[in-house]
Amino acid sequence: MLNCAIIDDEPLAAELLKSYVEKTPFLNLTGVYSSALTAMRDLRDGQTHLVFLDIQMPELNGIEFAKIIPQTTKIVFITAFPQYAIDGFKVSAMGYLLKPVSYEDFLSASERVLEHFSTRETMLGKDRFFYVKSDYQLQRISYDDILYIEGQKDYVRIYLTNGQKVMSLLNMKNLEDSLPFPEFMRTHRSYIVHMDKVSAMVRFRIVVNNKFIPISDSYKEKVQQYFDDHTFV
Repeated sequence: MLNCAIIDDEPLAAELLKSYVEKTPFLNLTGVYSSALTAMRDLRDGQTHLVFLDIQMPELNGIEFAKIIPQTTKIVFITAFPQYAIDGFKVSAMGYLLKPVSYEDFLSASERVLEHFSTRETMLGKDRFFYVKSDYQLQRISYDDILYIEGQKDYVRIYLTNGQKVMSLLNMKNLEDSLPFPEFMRTHRSYIVHMDKVSAMVRFRIVVNNKFIPISDSYKEKVQQYFDDHTFV
């Protein structure tokens, strides 16, 4: 079952999408919103798997909104404007549907997201490790051994608890989507942090193994929410 939300400032379009969700057995509707700003509070906890998201909206458009919600939440854009397709795929949208949306296209996009989560849950539920190509070999990396990951142009460097640094030709976005959230969180364009290894946060920098890791503005709210959820006051 996928938890999903609808964000569209056109009432008729939102109502049509709602009717599609209601007749799709594997979708559970958690909210219908007329703007991205009103949806932001409910969606920042990462419990929503899928958002059907309009692009042209006042105050905060769909492209901007897609950049700030948790990476575990997948996006299917719903729009009347085909010229936004390239922008949509730049933020890793899993679908781009033109209005008026047919149920056939809606179902196809939803099934694609379901398959993504089913595959991911199977992998993560069974194993807590992965292999990367490094120095002409496949090297096993255990989740529990990762301190943090640093992106360096086309490569990533994985810092491990034993002091080893493993370099591999990998994409930060693909890693971000594959690692379990919020155990692993993107704090900066160049950093993914294993939050279990964090010893402190000092002036919006995360401390891991005496290393100060920056938190960029794009990820500040998400990281702050994590610390708020784990802080006694």
